[in-house]
Amino acid sequence: MQEETAQSAIDTFISAFNASDDSDVTALLSQALTSDVVLWGPLGRTEGIDAVERFVLDIRRHPAGNGTMVRCSAVDMPDEWARYQWNFTTPDGGPRLSGTDVVHLRRNLIDQVIVFAGQIEPSAP
Repeated sequence: MQEETAQSAIDTFISAFNASDDSDVTALLSQALTSDVVLWGPLGRTEGIDAVERFVLDIRRHPAGNGTMVRCSAVDMPDEWARYQWNFTTPDGGPRLSGTDVVHLRRNLIDQVIVFAGQIEPSAP
């Protein structure tokens, strides 16, 4: 049951990247995130839905065109933390990025997102 709740919040968060219009992004994020959400992203730490909205809109405005963000793994959730893998692909076979997000949930909403973009290289033997 807990993983289903987390999956719902995560899938709503991801749907903001794929919204049909920029004006839908805020409403989707408000359904998935706490108002004081903390995003640990590639450019550092930001706080609040407005900051996450800017992050999402920046990705939506990728120079190669509007892309598609998908969750490409199950949601793994030990206690209040969850992780999942994602892929972002731009149109016409453009750049593709993948990664893993770790999220913390409070009262069924995401209050922290840690974005790990790219794959981890294997360690040298």
